[in-house]
Amino acid sequence: MRNYILDYYTMLQSGEAVAGKLVHAVYRVILDDLKAGIYFYDAKKAHKVILFIETTCRHNKGRNDLLKLEPWQKALLAAIFGLVDDRGFRWYREVFVVVARKNGKSLLAGAVGNYMAFADGEYGGDIYMLATKLDQTKEVWQAFKQIIINEPRLLKRVRDGKLKDNAKEVYIPKTNTSVFPLVFSPDKSDGFNQTLTINDEVHAWEGDRGLTLYNTMQSGLGARKQPLTFNITTAGDKNEGLYDDLMKRSTAFLNKDSREKRLLPFIYMVDDDRKWDEVGELYKSNPNLGIVMSEEFYQQQIDIAKENHTKRREFLMKYCNVKQKAETAWLDNRLLENAIKAFTFDDFKGCYGVGGIDLSQTIDLTAASVIIERGGVTYGFCQFFMPSERYEKAIEEDNLPYDIYLQQGILTLSGDNHVDYNDVYDWFVKLNTDYEIYLLKIGYDRYSAQYLIADLKRFGYHMDDVFQGDNLTPIIREFEGTIKDGDFIICGDNHLLKAHFFNVALKHNNEKRTFRPVKIERRKRIDGFVSIIDALTVKHKYMEEVGEMLKNENESG
Repeated sequence: MRNYILDYYTMLQSGEAVAGKLVHAVYRVILDDLKAGIYFYDAKKAHKVILFIETTCRHNKGRNDLLKLEPWQKALLAAIFGLVDDRGFRWYREVFVVVARKNGKSLLAGAVGNYMAFADGEYGGDIYMLATKLDQTKEVWQAFKQIIINEPRLLKRVRDGKLKDNAKEVYIPKTNTSVFPLVFSPDKSDGFNQTLTINDEVHAWEGDRGLTLYNTMQSGLGARKQPLTFNITTAGDKNEGLYDDLMKRSTAFLNKDSREKRLLPFIYMVDDDRKWDEVGELYKSNPNLGIVMSEEFYQQQIDIAKENHTKRREFLMKYCNVKQKAETAWLDNRLLENAIKAFTFDDFKGCYGVGGIDLSQTIDLTAASVIIERGGVTYGFCQFFMPSERYEKAIEEDNLPYDIYLQQGILTLSGDNHVDYNDVYDWFVKLNTDYEIYLLKIGYDRYSAQYLIADLKRFGYHMDDVFQGDNLTPIIREFEGTIKDGDFIICGDNHLLKAHFFNVALKHNNEKRTFRPVKIERRKRIDGFVSIIDALTVKHKYMEEVGEMLKNENESG
């Protein structure tokens, strides 16, 4: 019988197959250990799992034909199921697979689950699809069930010969085997005795909770002869969680700087993240590239990522398997080089606009903004307010020339130890009375001083509170596009507002594919940015109502 491990390693050596240095390393370890007699290769066991998958497991998204395993998948499975000790039991008990999106991760994991449930031969098996949150188990659990539903020979072996798509458990009477998704609860952290645990997207298993879950499940393996933990994931951005732990252990193992014996890592990632936009480098993290997925697809994804910071970050994580920080700077410093102009309110008399307010907790900086659109260009004004007793200290602590901003008129000293919100009120009123600028809506942080909001309402402004969370994702994305297109102007020669833009980082939620703005450093200020976003949010919310007026098409520039 063929040795799928040696076949694939030969392809890697010849260049017929492409992978990164960590994949080359794991196969060198395997072949060295085989040569040293640490374990043995059982070709029949390796062939058995591959035959089972290729004759019973079908695709379930966009196609329904049988899986045809690629050489990298056959070698991986042969290593897991074909490398055995002198009793014939599997040598490796803990597998860590890092492979990019669109390479059949969940389907492969579902196929492994079916093999263990129906063909591995252990009576009384318990198989878990595990996560810290229920939705993290969905992809593998659905893939597992669909394989059964689409194969009559498997379906007839489950309880009652039926399996609903929304089933929460699969039971196989003949072997007394149960399979189900499991969400970890610290209140139910003992009593596990599993034959297989499948952990999908372990990059999302955060901090101590993720590690506690994993270690608890690993402690339940002792009673089984050849238990298996199958971890499969892309890279992510969570720090000090399960992904980091497995990666540290894996690299130490591959560098032979570890006493690990039962951990088997297959880490498909680019070797040089500076070449993230070169399709040739992507073969290392995408073993199905050129086989299932075309180079054209990846080139399209590269082109998208080049135009959008958030997309590039996601591309690096999901297609290159390069871990990213949870918080990343929002804008490239070059983007606003030519965006600052000396326009004043006099240049926009008679225009309609929207406003935004980000109020300090009275002892710090407060920002009030106006957004005016004209001729397809968005113009932003921002006025800052600071208590006079805070002024000298702020120059020193923030390392910013507040004295210059005060002379320019973009900073107002307001109150002694607290911002006097009457000054903010007066600023908005003067827009109407002195400059004939008509704000149709003003957005404000819902935690703002309610008496100021009430006063502005009494004057006649329509006030609307803005929740500052992940809901801002589409607003910020659209605004980023406006800036990159060169269609946003910072008015009043306002370098303080520009500084606040560059202090913005985005804290990403990879599960929801959303983000929210945060400070890039704890002491940095983003009040001006937030007030602009408040204004843009109400503009977006009421676009159908006031959109035509906000175009100011009857005003000349």
